[in-house]
Amino acid sequence: MTDNIEQVIFDVAEALLVPVLVLALLSLGAVVYELGAFLLELRNRRRRDFGLLEQSVTSAAASLGTGDRARAAGALNNVAWSGQMAQALSFMAANAGSTDSEPRIAKTLADFDFRSLRRLERTRLLVRAGPALGLMGTLIPLSPALAGLANGNVDELSSNLRIAFSVTVLGLLVGAVAFGLSLVRDRLYGQDLSDLQYVAARLEGSTST
Repeated sequence: MTDNIEQVIFDVAEALLVPVLVLALLSLGAVVYELGAFLLELRNRRRRDFGLLEQSVTSAAASLGTGDRARAAGALNNVAWSGQMAQALSFMAANAGSTDSEPRIAKTLADFDFRSLRRLERTRLLVRAGPALGLMGTLIPLSPALAGLANGNVDELSSNLRIAFSVTVLGLLVGAVAFGLSLVRDRLYGQDLSDLQYVAARLEGSTST
């Protein structure tokens, strides 16, 4: 009975090898994609400066004072560092000073924060998934490798050890890169939210006076 259970466990683990290798490659592709997207995000924020933010908000507030919401939206677009931020700023320009604008803008800010967290979930998942897949890809080939060693089959031993160590390196690479991306993105998105909160406060203050 025990032998049968052990055999089932062995068969299940052996059957997982190919899916684990495929998932490891997919996670590598995902982290490369996220790295490219991150570099684009950094490029879009290279002009980030409080002076530019202050100038844009002042211009937008003046335009709202004359009732020109389209011009206000255009001024705020200069400090839109992402598509999501552009949508939030456009909403503020269109609704600041209107009836029930404060709770609606607050909801927009909360939704922006929620979408930022959802964006971060992808790299945070890779932080865990990369090393986990690497560990699974290491342990699964060890059993046939040890069997090859016991039978004197050096080719089988070396082949399985190559797979084991390669997947380990791949998983650690994915986890390390994803961890770095998550840390920096967390700061970037927090600063984006801070900019939006500043814009909202300035616009609401200018329309209430």
